Amino acid sequence: MIAEPDGPEDRLRRFATIWSRAVYPVTSTSSTRPEFEEELLPLARRLSDALLARAFDSDEGKAVGAALVDAHCTDPEALSHTLDCVDAYLVLYCGGDGDQEDLRARCARLQHAMSAGFARALRERTLAEQEAIAEAALKAQGVVAQALHASEARFRAVFEGAAIGIGMADLEGNILQVNGALLRMFGISEQALRSRNVMEWTHPDDAPQTWRLYDELVRGEREHYHLEKAFYRPDGTALWTNLTVSLLRDADGDPQYQLALMEDTTERRLLNLRLRYEATHDALTGLPNRTFFFERLEKALGAGEGQRFGLCYLDLDGFKTINDSLGHAAGDRLLVEVADRLQSCATAPGEMVARLGGDEFVALTTGRDTQREVDELAGRIMNALLAPISVDGRELTVRGSIGIVEGPAGERSPAEVLRSADITMYRAKSAGGNRFELADPEADARAITRHGLTTALPTALERGEFFIEYQPLVHLGDGSVRGAEALVRWLHPQHGVLGPDRFIPLAEHTGLIVPLGRWVLEQSVRQAREWRELRGGAEAAGPLRINVNLSPCQLTHPGLVQDTVDILERTGIEPDALCLEVTESALIGADDDLLKPLRRLAEMGVDIALDDFGTGYSNLANLRRLPVSILKLDRSFTQSMQQFPADPVDLKIVEGIVSLAHSLDLAVTVEGVETGAQAEQLRILGCDTAQGWYYARPGPPERLHELALVDATG
Repeated sequence: MIAEPDGPEDRLRRFATIWSRAVYPVTSTSSTRPEFEEELLPLARRLSDALLARAFDSDEGKAVGAALVDAHCTDPEALSHTLDCVDAYLVLYCGGDGDQEDLRARCARLQHAMSAGFARALRERTLAEQEAIAEAALKAQGVVAQALHASEARFRAVFEGAAIGIGMADLEGNILQVNGALLRMFGISEQALRSRNVMEWTHPDDAPQTWRLYDELVRGEREHYHLEKAFYRPDGTALWTNLTVSLLRDADGDPQYQLALMEDTTERRLLNLRLRYEATHDALTGLPNRTFFFERLEKALGAGEGQRFGLCYLDLDGFKTINDSLGHAAGDRLLVEVADRLQSCATAPGEMVARLGGDEFVALTTGRDTQREVDELAGRIMNALLAPISVDGRELTVRGSIGIVEGPAGERSPAEVLRSADITMYRAKSAGGNRFELADPEADARAITRHGLTTALPTALERGEFFIEYQPLVHLGDGSVRGAEALVRWLHPQHGVLGPDRFIPLAEHTGLIVPLGRWVLEQSVRQAREWRELRGGAEAAGPLRINVNLSPCQLTHPGLVQDTVDILERTGIEPDALCLEVTESALIGADDDLLKPLRRLAEMGVDIALDDFGTGYSNLANLRRLPVSILKLDRSFTQSMQQFPADPVDLKIVEGIVSLAHSLDLAVTVEGVETGAQAEQLRILGCDTAQGWYYARPGPPERLHELALVDATG
């Protein structure tokens, strides 16, 4: 069956392509990169099927992890790159229209399963190699009886040259021979190692069957066994190994020696533990993260009859002010201290504290008497926040608002519980903060209704009261129209046409900037497609690109990347025809979590422009870590160029910014160009594109098409 263009099969192949590019450099294979991609394609399909299956099956993830080993992806970096790729792109390209929160949780569980499958397959592969070495050793021992000198040479070559540790002992446990690899693993001299008896190598983490299997082997009741075993090194650290012990018999078949083969798995074990920890814990505070918390909450809500749960949803009051005034580094230190205090509040059995993100924390308690316990837990949290926190020599007073949800298990889903807790927390915040409120189903219903019906913006969007004007972006070198910036307007029934400065702050405050921004993005991209169709074959003039502003609220919205992908695919426009503009102030001090969606969009081919550059007082060195390709220079730098002569200081500043931007492979766009002299001066300084009233005021799309058509036809 042939898939529709840009259908699920195409998305699956895009995911396989990204996966192969990430893993191929650390894979030992003779295949070419395209051939390797074809090997990964069925594995990608299995991951996609497991992600979307009605019932989650971790065996699919384990099978994919094992298949990576079969494909010679045995380097630990191959697993790390694979997990990064699955975390970033599996839900994006294969998630479809499902519940994104559930899909992210399934994706995390698939990663854990893949890690387990990978480790198990790698261990089995190693065990097979160990068996081969053991058989070689047995064969060498047998040949000793027939040709002592020849067999001794062959056995010594295998014994000394093996990369894994090999040791031989008699049936009483006295160590007779060890190779160099074994000595290096233990970090001990041969004399010290041979002075020990096998029976002394006990460890508290030994599996129950370890020494039973050993006794059966030395009695001749079994030929070999293998298991995972820990040993103490001289410095007290643990050496974890895959241990295989084989029985060597003499010519009459009587037990004579025991041969041990050890593979050092300490680093692999630490890697698996680290991957699990990083996947389930917050990097800043060390608390359990959203993924881990939802696992515990889901388990608590699925407990048996008679079990209850209590949840405290905490949001710090005024935390944004601390970030804005003292910086994100100070805010992070404050969050770490708050996390430590919250952790000290959850000490009873069945209690846990997690960080959901930002300044949002949750505390969970489970049992049969959570009605009393959750109130006590909330009280302990409020008391823990009373004492000021010292950050950079400042004593900061911390306040918090808590929403409490308590009830019997089995009646609500995790999403419903979190929604109720969130609404209740904001009710506490609206009441002045620094307090906690109990969830009220009627209050929840009123809040949901109020958010849906009592705001003007949703009605305006439904009635089609918004429209978009376009201001052309002109190339300073040849004067051609290269694209346009989309500027949304509101045709209000009473107040007439309102500019974005009148309603965008309202939309951001209410959270409705997300659907409004999605509508602007979709309408603008559709308009770009219409312009291209009207231009026909005028490809020589270059494609018309559409610039769309992105608010800070949209930047932090989890659906940003998926919405953008869906809109581009529905309209049939390539990503390089879209440029998203983000204000400089929104990215000052931005952490990796905030930049992640922009990086994903940039990887897809969407241009990212840093708008109003020069107004946010950001560190210019930060430009190197931002996924931007365009700087939009604020008009305040170029206003003096409208007069003659221009301010030489402004000229030097602009010249320096342009030089820095070009050295970083960034294009420079200038806003607010109003005179021809200003445009010429900016061209001489090396600016790439410009917009302003000198070229055209914002207007309907037909006007820009006419300007572009004139450029395309000469």
